[in-house]
Amino acid sequence: MAGKNWQAGGRDSIPALALVCLLATSASYGLAWAAPPVSGGSAPSSYSGELDPNMIWEMLIGGIVVVSFLAAAGLWVLSALRRVKRSQLRRSAFVSSALNNLSQGVVMTDVRQRIIYCNDRYLEIYGLVRADIPRNMTGPELLEVRRKRGALDVSVDEFYAQAATADGLITELPNGKSVLVKYFRLPNGGSVATHEDCTAQRKLSRKLASTTQFLESVLDNVPVCVAAKNIEDGRYIFANRAFERFSRFSRDHIVGKRADEIFQPETARTIDTADQSALKAPEGYHRSEFEVERGSEKRVLASNRVIARDENNQPEFLIALFDDVTDRRSLSRELESTKKFLELVVDNIPVSLIVERVSDGKYLLANRSAETILNRRREDATGLTAADIFNPREAKLIIARDEAAIKKRGLLTEEHPISTKDGLRLFLTRRMTVLDDAGEPQYLIKTHEDVTDRRQTESRMAHMAYHDGLTDLPNRAAFLQALAQMIEACEGTEEEFAVLCIDLDGLKEVNDVFGHAMGDKVLTEVAQRLQDCARGGVVARLGGDEFGLIIDGKQPSAGIALAEQVAIALAKEFQIDGKPVRAGATTGISVFPHNGSDAAALLANSGAALFRAKAKSRGSISVFEPEMDQQIRDRRVLHQDLSVAIKNGELSLYYQPQAASGPTVATSEVIGFEALARWMHPVRGFVSPGDFIPLAEESGLIVEMGEWILREACREAASWPVPMQIAVNLSPAQFMHGDVVSLVHSILLETGLAPDRLELEITEGVLIEDFDRGLALLRRLKALGVRISMDDFGSGYSSLSYLQAFPFDKIKIDRAFVMHLGRNPQSAAIVRAVIDLGHGLEMSIVAEGVETQEQLSFLSEEGCDAVQGYFIGKPLPIGQYAALVGRNVINGIESTRKTG
Repeated sequence: MAGKNWQAGGRDSIPALALVCLLATSASYGLAWAAPPVSGGSAPSSYSGELDPNMIWEMLIGGIVVVSFLAAAGLWVLSALRRVKRSQLRRSAFVSSALNNLSQGVVMTDVRQRIIYCNDRYLEIYGLVRADIPRNMTGPELLEVRRKRGALDVSVDEFYAQAATADGLITELPNGKSVLVKYFRLPNGGSVATHEDCTAQRKLSRKLASTTQFLESVLDNVPVCVAAKNIEDGRYIFANRAFERFSRFSRDHIVGKRADEIFQPETARTIDTADQSALKAPEGYHRSEFEVERGSEKRVLASNRVIARDENNQPEFLIALFDDVTDRRSLSRELESTKKFLELVVDNIPVSLIVERVSDGKYLLANRSAETILNRRREDATGLTAADIFNPREAKLIIARDEAAIKKRGLLTEEHPISTKDGLRLFLTRRMTVLDDAGEPQYLIKTHEDVTDRRQTESRMAHMAYHDGLTDLPNRAAFLQALAQMIEACEGTEEEFAVLCIDLDGLKEVNDVFGHAMGDKVLTEVAQRLQDCARGGVVARLGGDEFGLIIDGKQPSAGIALAEQVAIALAKEFQIDGKPVRAGATTGISVFPHNGSDAAALLANSGAALFRAKAKSRGSISVFEPEMDQQIRDRRVLHQDLSVAIKNGELSLYYQPQAASGPTVATSEVIGFEALARWMHPVRGFVSPGDFIPLAEESGLIVEMGEWILREACREAASWPVPMQIAVNLSPAQFMHGDVVSLVHSILLETGLAPDRLELEITEGVLIEDFDRGLALLRRLKALGVRISMDDFGSGYSSLSYLQAFPFDKIKIDRAFVMHLGRNPQSAAIVRAVIDLGHGLEMSIVAEGVETQEQLSFLSEEGCDAVQGYFIGKPLPIGQYAALVGRNVINGIESTRKTG
């Protein structure tokens, strides 16, 4: 390097030295030319003012030397410039090549935002060419070009603002790609932006999130309790639903807390000991059984604890998997002394079980319950085939079903009748194929469950969904269906029919004088007389003492004639339990098609006519006239008043006790209350909930009203020193409009009420409107930790299917079944079946409408968990139950009593 530098220095000094010599020569010649003759001497003979030829040649040669030198110097300078330019080009080509081979797109701008560099990867990402970026184009101009071509999904300002953040900006391109852009300001005022294709990374992130969600869903649905906690502070970071069910705490209450903040001290110490054992285990795995307290009982848990380590092999998380083995251990201790454990278990399951070998079709195992189907002892059936046991026709059907299940290699379920010693019974049969190690069918397991009684019960309950429980007449829903069918049949023809709305007169007096039992018998007799008058026509009990009839023929004469026959029939004296009872009928009539073209309008107008008939006098008959729509206007006025009442706080809440079922009222301990809305109108006075609740449902005011009821009930319950349950009804309209889950969550946070104290009562209408949406909302509500109860069970259409779809916490038996206990064997059978069904599904049962000691005794004996009704307590302001919720009333002022 030193030699090269020296040579370069020598080459550079040659022109300089030549220039010095040339200047010296020129100066000497100039001096010689200009010098005058020496004083006193004689001048040369040739000096006469003309140049010496030798001097001219010398000057010429000197000039040539100078010119040559200047030319050499120029060539040297030009060569040096070319070398510098080539060096710069090589450096630029190297930098450009390096940037063009980056996986990221790069754009650089100067201080005036002009683009000074853009690599090929940038053009490739956004589908641009070099011609799209002319000289002196600015960064914002390039972004506008991209935005117009659909390659930028934000504005220019948003681009710079978001790209300059630490996370950068992710833009979505029309071709499905995602690009991560990061924008940096340079110290010289310019900028550089990088553009990286992050499509694969985002897909991986989404896949990771989906996988995480899937794994959490799996853990949530496994029957084993799973929990995870931080090693550092011992706080729980995850708890699945099985853990929630076992601990009886919601995961919101568990996550973020240590064991000593959740469980009893002794239990917390036991858990901590198991955790430490897992940490000390060399393999990071510890299995143990220990005893914990859950409420007033002690449970034995089989626990597996696993230590999860980080990348540095340091303990980071502890995963605990445990199962309640209390019952299992107890069963094992009871059966460990016998060698027939399997036979005892199989023999005691409530379904018939048969195991068949696929290769030859022989029965290998049958339990005692299967003897009913086999018509012989199980020992005698072992080793036989279906052809040996059943008659040829039945054997052929059984073998065909067995072969279908074996071919399917999975679960095959069907219902079919089977002949037994008790006659033909309906069985639910499940066939499951068991495969051997080679994947071939080895055994066929068949279970047969006698569902004859269940299906009959379901059929009766389905019948009751459309029929009145007392009179067995069609109810309002069935009547509206019949009306719709009549309209469809008569539409487009000249046919007419009348709708009669009949109100029974005198029933209130019968109830007041002789009691409700006598009133029920009168209603039953009235239903029979109405059917006799209708002569096969449609007769329905619309509710209370109101009945509906449909009559065809020339109208309104045919309708009036039937109303007169009904009046004569009901005017005859009733003999009930040897006592004479009198009643009457007031009738309103509407005519199709003159008074309405749909079922709801016809029924509403016949109701308006009935209202007019009542205004005239009891026993009157009135045909609908257009001016009778005043009733509709009154309802609209009531609707407006209700809207004002909600805003002005005219509504109040009454609370009806719910008690644990006991033989008597004294032994039935109150465990909670149901909040019920009441309205004291400033002019009308007390308005019945039966009037304003349906009006609120129809008008949509129930959403606003329901929010107020929920908030007020939670606020009140949160103030009780005794932490009793509070039940609140939710309307289907609240599920259809607004976010009911967020509403419940915010109210719980606002009032401070523990979620497990709130019980939300719903009817099947929540699921009828939109099953999937309703089911999703119920699951989200239950995830909050609140309890979900099905109200009016048995009065709807598909209650059983909803119990299968969603794990309700509680079932409320409709009062229609409870009120007839002791008088109607069918009601007793249905109530008993519902209790057994609920307990089989691990749901608690509440019976509504309990009004007699007889009803309470029956429910207590049948194992009903809780009761509600006037016999237990009427709906009253909470001040009337101050002592139950932990308050004392002194001089009319409630005060909280101290509880230990």
